[in-house]
Amino acid sequence: MCRELWRRGGTALSGELAVDRRSMRRALDSGRVLRLSRGVYALSSQHPPLLAAARARGTASHSSAAQLWLMDLVTAPALPHVTVRRNRRLQDPGLVPHWCDLPESDVDGMVTTPLRTVVDCARTLPFPEGLAVGDSAVRRGLVTKEQLLARADATRGAGRAAVQRVAEHASPDAANPFESALRGIAIEAGVSGLRPQVLVEVRSGLVRPDLVDWRLKLVSEADSFEWHGKRAALAADCRRYDELVADGWTVLRFAWEQVMFDQGWVSGVLRDTQALLTRSASVPPSMQKSA
Repeated sequence: MCRELWRRGGTALSGELAVDRRSMRRALDSGRVLRLSRGVYALSSQHPPLLAAARARGTASHSSAAQLWLMDLVTAPALPHVTVRRNRRLQDPGLVPHWCDLPESDVDGMVTTPLRTVVDCARTLPFPEGLAVGDSAVRRGLVTKEQLLARADATRGAGRAAVQRVAEHASPDAANPFESALRGIAIEAGVSGLRPQVLVEVRSGLVRPDLVDWRLKLVSEADSFEWHGKRAALAADCRRYDELVADGWTVLRFAWEQVMFDQGWVSGVLRDTQALLTRSASVPPSMQKSA
């Protein structure tokens, strides 16, 4: 039975399995096969979103599909997300249901396609989190920027503006979901000049800050304790930040906790710093010296 299920992608209806009752019972008793619902069986090695999709006779979607496609998520979903047909009655506390009649072109096996997954995440997640999904999908080559823009233009109904926003700003240059989330907060705050992973030359060589606005000479860093907790990394970053400031750059550093749980404060700091630098840039150098 396990071999039959493996050949069918890990899940199947009982009528599709050419096994007798004894073999089926033996597989269930061993724990290698699970009975998900009446007539639906799956290998226990399957990922939870796929098991939930099989149980609901639906399709793993949204952030769960992003997980399966190995896209970056700011936060992992607490429960699997599954899309089922509009007329499907479903009462399953073990999943987050979505109702939609998915076209075949949006489904790959038991998972929504990468393009559909980015669209669903853009529609339902806060913009910084949706941008992280879009960035990683483009970076990993799962979708192209052109495909995303075209799909956003063709999208109708609720969430269209959110999809267009993610498509417009998705970048293959973003390094990780933490950085993407910070950039998303900046964009929402009206600070749109920050670009990810831009090379900047300082006195000791080239550095690549997380986010750079060349016009305002502003650097914004997403600082992770996991990385900066190492003494060598801390020393290297101190040198980098000090040399940037010595060369006239303004450097803002944001911790993960601030980006995740204090976005209003992060947004205000970014907005106020942009305003300050914009005013400074508009003042002639002679007047700056006299002041």
